[in-house]
Amino acid sequence: MIVETIMNEDIITLTPTDTIHSAALIIRENRIRHIPIVDDSFQLVGLVSDRDIRDAAPSIFRTEEYKNDLQKPLSSIMKTEIITGHPLDFVEEIGAVFCDNNISCLPIVKGRKLVGIITGSDLLHSYVELTGVNQPGSQIEIRIPDKAGSLHDIAHIFKRRNTNILSTLVYPEKNGTDYKILVIRVQTMNPFMVVEDLKKEGYTVLWPSLPGISHE
Repeated sequence: MIVETIMNEDIITLTPTDTIHSAALIIRENRIRHIPIVDDSFQLVGLVSDRDIRDAAPSIFRTEEYKNDLQKPLSSIMKTEIITGHPLDFVEEIGAVFCDNNISCLPIVKGRKLVGIITGSDLLHSYVELTGVNQPGSQIEIRIPDKAGSLHDIAHIFKRRNTNILSTLVYPEKNGTDYKILVIRVQTMNPFMVVEDLKKEGYTVLWPSLPGISHE
């Protein structure tokens, strides 16, 4: 999945000369957390968050004394060192960018022009779609050897049962062994027949696991 399939192209923007007060109103009225700041060519030059606005706003106890602060331009508070993405980036890689940099939004630019924006909520929604958990089905977790052909062999077991695979996810074991955990989302509410087939083939099924039944 690439970024342009999930990015929001209906972007609310402001310019560096717009006031802090105008940004505060837009954030409140539209219930958003970030506003990209662009120049006359719609090139990204800054980013303002709701937190930036709160930090710049005067205390409610000193509003009259510092009320002119809200009339200052956004150029005085906007962030100019901005991490950006490209429409053809992979969503999975963008997720890593969010985690590594502890950010909650990512402006998407093409040829230096702002073309979209992605938020943490967008990423969460795409994760739900990628894993297929928004569709009726069951989840099976299998401990598999980290070698070529493992996924092919397991897929053949599902094919024999005519069980449709909605999604797959592979991640390493926490203790760093030569095994991985394969998570398969299948289009059936009763996965136990294919689970038994997997066990007969020598695979360790971690989930589903009935009480009192060994994984082995």
